[in-house]
Amino acid sequence: MTADAHLEPRGDLAMANEARRPVNVVISLIIVFGLAGLARFLDLNVPSWAKGTDWEGVAKTIEFPVYAIVVGLLGGAVLVALGVRDRVNAAFRTEFFIKTGLVLLGASVNLSLIMKYLGSSVVQALIVVTSVFLFTWFLAGALGLEAKLRALLAAALAICGVSAAIAAAGAVHAKKEDLAYATGLVILFALPSIFIQPWLATQLGLSQVVTGAWIGGNIDTTAAVTAAGSIAGKEALDIASIVKSTQNALIGVVAFLLALYYVARVERAPGSARPGVMDIWHRFPKFVLGFVLASIIVTWWQGTVDEATAKSAIGVANTLRIWFFMLAFVCIGLEFRVGPVRQAGWRPLAVFAAATVFNLTLTLVVASILFG
Repeated sequence: MTADAHLEPRGDLAMANEARRPVNVVISLIIVFGLAGLARFLDLNVPSWAKGTDWEGVAKTIEFPVYAIVVGLLGGAVLVALGVRDRVNAAFRTEFFIKTGLVLLGASVNLSLIMKYLGSSVVQALIVVTSVFLFTWFLAGALGLEAKLRALLAAALAICGVSAAIAAAGAVHAKKEDLAYATGLVILFALPSIFIQPWLATQLGLSQVVTGAWIGGNIDTTAAVTAAGSIAGKEALDIASIVKSTQNALIGVVAFLLALYYVARVERAPGSARPGVMDIWHRFPKFVLGFVLASIIVTWWQGTVDEATAKSAIGVANTLRIWFFMLAFVCIGLEFRVGPVRQAGWRPLAVFAAATVFNLTLTLVVASILFG
């Protein structure tokens, strides 16, 4: 027996071996894919079920992560009640599903579309992403939030919500509970923004172009941006999509800088040598390279085929992306534990609310100047 074997509880070793039994692996796969299928079924059908009722508007705005996480949480609660969750967790591979989904997300970021409005979009993205990230980062630090949750909240608010939080989680090796918390806050704040921002834009008398830049630069999730832009108008939707795509393209940059910072500062032992290039490479989230490469390849490929073919292929990639994210969010729900979230308390919510107001105000000013 090795020395390391004495350091790991015998019960945990036995449970891990139990989870790897072929029959339990099969059961685990059935659970994960079955719950993901149920979440997707709800995502596709709840809006039609609610049509004509008082809940129609709400049902149309609920995004698939909500169904996936809720279904996963319920499934996890049942498994815990039965006392079998640790025996059937072999397929609970949140990280794998998330990283694959992010690579597929890169296929939807068309670099040629960004180039059309490169000047204003890039300037706004750099100002907003940098300012909101630093504001959230320092506010979270002032309130004493744990370092990794701090990174997730800052990335989610500054860039594009769930996807940015996922990328940041991979870069800093955050806990699944932190990712679930950050994802929940993104959805909680994004849903009302779909209706509030178009209404505010009307009250403020903003043009379609400025409205689109404001929506695209402020609302955290791409789906919510699309919904809000659709309410505001066709031109607003077009500009919002471009601005959001520009911010999405910064996911890789932020993930790399976070990985570098956490290796060099946060997790570096006092008195130890500075991390070398290979240390950073081992920590760097490799899926970011896949994200960028997918964007480059798809942008080039779109120029070689007709529009219908390109649209059809990207539609397939988007469907696969949703499925992988669905599987990831189901696994987050299945693995979620209440303890760490309870310990986090009210402070993450306060940080997210304050940073959202800051983002809303700053993006309005920047969009009015650059796109007005």
